[in-house]
Amino acid sequence: MSPRRSYDQYCSAARALDLVGDRWTLLIVRELLAGPRRYTDLHADLPGVSTDVLASRLKDMERDGLTTRRRLPPPGAAYVYELTGRGRELLPVLQALGAWGAPELGERRPTDAVRAHWFALPLLRALEGEGLVEVRLEEGEFHLYAGTEGGGPVYGEGPAPREPDARLVLGVETCTAVAQGELSLTDAVRAGRIDVSGDGMLAKALREA
Repeated sequence: MSPRRSYDQYCSAARALDLVGDRWTLLIVRELLAGPRRYTDLHADLPGVSTDVLASRLKDMERDGLTTRRRLPPPGAAYVYELTGRGRELLPVLQALGAWGAPELGERRPTDAVRAHWFALPLLRALEGEGLVEVRLEEGEFHLYAGTEGGGPVYGEGPAPREPDARLVLGVETCTAVAQGELSLTDAVRAGRIDVSGDGMLAKALREA
């Protein structure tokens, strides 16, 4: 395990960066907000990270109390990583960082990787209300838990695990516009850029706004 590097400054921002300022750390947190993940899953959804760096970051995060590692019972019998309560407290940090960085998205570059669930946090920020939402993009499906508190996942890959309160079908361009604050969800629905279905309060609110 690598020794902890420090800015050696008596400042809360510097102390925070001692823990999460290394490259890839906050993106690992982004992935683990979906719940427990295997190493192979994390590596697949963090294109560009080397196996050595990912393993090192995970060890550092476990040492610093941001993540834990546990073995799944049979028939899974694989190790998974998950956030601790301290690690989950980084959600508003990632939300604020995402909002601040949204203007930098611009046009997607040919070298840019994309995963459908990377839009979960921007949509979560834009949703008003509480409930389970299933989202379908060209790149895939994911679901998110709007307005909920607690120790469970914030979002997850694939279809919702139960009947969602709302289903949204939209494109990446619309997701990007919402993330950048150029378009609200309700305006996107009115403009026909988001198809909304479902009988929950969230779906009704989006359709009737």
